[in-house]
Amino acid sequence: MTVPALAPLSLPAADAYEGWLRDRAAGELDAARALVDRLRTDPPADALHVLRTWDRATGHLGNVAALGSLLGNVHPDQAVRDLADAAEQDAQRLSTEWSLDRRLFEVFDGLDPAGLDEEATRLLAKVRKDFRRSGVDRDEETRARITAVRQRITELDQEFGKVVRDDVRTVRVDPARLAGLPQDWLDAHPADPDGLVTVTTDYPDSIPVRMFARDREVRRDIVTAFLQRGWPTTEPLLEELFDLRHELATLVGYPDWPSYDADVKMIGSGDAIPAFIDKIVDAADGPMRSDLATLLERYRQDVPDATEIPLHDSFHYQELVREEQFSVDAQQVRRYFDFRKVRQGLLDVTGRLFGLRYEQVDVPVWHEDVTAYDVLTADGEEPLGRIFLDLHPRDGKYKHAAQFTLTDGVAGVQPPEGVLVCNFSRGLMEHDHVVTLFHEFGHLLHHVLAGHGAWFRFAGVATEWDFVEAPSQMLEEWAWDADVLRGFATDEDGEPIPVELVAAMRRSDDFGKGIYARTQMFYASMSYWFHADRARRAAGEEIASLTDRMVELQERYAALPYLPGTHMFASFGHLGGYSSAYYTYMWSLVIAKDMFSAFDPDDLFAPEVATRYRDRVLARGGVADAADLVADFLGRPYSFDAYAAWLRR
Repeated sequence: MTVPALAPLSLPAADAYEGWLRDRAAGELDAARALVDRLRTDPPADALHVLRTWDRATGHLGNVAALGSLLGNVHPDQAVRDLADAAEQDAQRLSTEWSLDRRLFEVFDGLDPAGLDEEATRLLAKVRKDFRRSGVDRDEETRARITAVRQRITELDQEFGKVVRDDVRTVRVDPARLAGLPQDWLDAHPADPDGLVTVTTDYPDSIPVRMFARDREVRRDIVTAFLQRGWPTTEPLLEELFDLRHELATLVGYPDWPSYDADVKMIGSGDAIPAFIDKIVDAADGPMRSDLATLLERYRQDVPDATEIPLHDSFHYQELVREEQFSVDAQQVRRYFDFRKVRQGLLDVTGRLFGLRYEQVDVPVWHEDVTAYDVLTADGEEPLGRIFLDLHPRDGKYKHAAQFTLTDGVAGVQPPEGVLVCNFSRGLMEHDHVVTLFHEFGHLLHHVLAGHGAWFRFAGVATEWDFVEAPSQMLEEWAWDADVLRGFATDEDGEPIPVELVAAMRRSDDFGKGIYARTQMFYASMSYWFHADRARRAAGEEIASLTDRMVELQERYAALPYLPGTHMFASFGHLGGYSSAYYTYMWSLVIAKDMFSAFDPDDLFAPEVATRYRDRVLARGGVADAADLVADFLGRPYSFDAYAAWLRR
């Protein structure tokens, strides 16, 4: 007998979101409360049924939190975004209430694990640790303070995200000063009645200007505007957020927030974060110096007495080096990356690689730009989930690139649904943006493929947080392969991108890796020290303002100098979700490079290795530690060697 496919969530018509969201959130929260009330008053007799009840309750709660986070970041109506933020707060409040409920904890603490299978045993261990990390064993006064702190942290995180999302700066420029910009960009930016062109800090506007504008002052103005977003509004929000995270960590027995946060990650301890940062800094030192020497030599052709290259000029001169020394003209490269072709190419590539098929479906969505697809097995017989692509900028929308969950998938309960939220041009794309699209789609695939297990706790991207970027970083490799690109990267005459150009693009990409690695470690150092410094403040020591600390860390770690008058941290959204763990991106890249070494560079679609990777890493979600998943795929523990070789190349 064939089991009927699970129905995806039915979204409402565009003008009906307020009522639908209220009903959806209320229904899921009520279902969650009813299940947990049953655990408190009349728990099942056996451990497995207790765990099933708890996991289902947290699944209902997760549905509210996910929907709130998504719609709060993408819905075009401010009223819906506010309602979504409130729903997410409601879910967080209930989660906090449960986590500090001693009667609930006693239910799990007293369970006999005998007879549980490996996954259920793993789940029980994690639930018990969750309760202890929450502070359930603290006195009543402390637990009340924990509740208040967690709620305020949620509010601050949302407010920080909202400011960054809504703060779009503009620079108005005489069209004559935009010489060097691609013609399609110029065509899309006509002068206003005052004879000026408005350039926003949104990516499709600002990135081409900083890369291609020949006018140095224009480049400085747009980079300055971009790095001033959120300032000064977010600094007090972040100061309070970091202080409260530190307080929360100490209330539950940890010395500081990084120690608390790292305890459930691959890295294991907060002290290991600066050690890892220093390891990457040392490995990148030689490549960075080589990159900077090349860049400064070219810069001095135009500014003979320069001793360093300013940040606002660095993007433009990196492009000039790539064009002049590596024969890669980014404007010529753009001709091969029409958005619609790239989007279809991405689906074709990942479908072939992982044995999937995508069927576009005509269903209600929250904005006309959004496209929806059902994901099926290649033969079309098994539905795997649904994805939504929301890929262009608009007012009130999340400003970066990320995968958001709509629903976590569990076999027999609900299918996985995920959303890709990006801000790309509707026309021609920079190759960097193509790489970003592949990267973010990797998260979406991970979410869908890992949405068919037995537990909500292990569904989707449910591994340790410092592994989650690795599968996405590895998928970027397919956006650099000539044979892959030629399948969809064609110019307006239909001619595919030349193999020689892709080879040159690869060579030019090697230039700048040292700068990139050191820039990432600057970001990671901010993420870590902004939080670790709170322990010094709590001990009575005076600490620097966030701006002063940022400048200090930039001078210590970054390849490029500080741009006076800017406050990059004020719009650094990862200080919200990633908190002290931005090191994750480079930690994951080490693993990604090692996993990619298992693929044949001459045949990236070889089915044996692709299937093994899909089934042993992606599809397993969080049912095992990330290190074990990787070792199962590679046949050995992961190592630093592939990353070090890539960095030196």
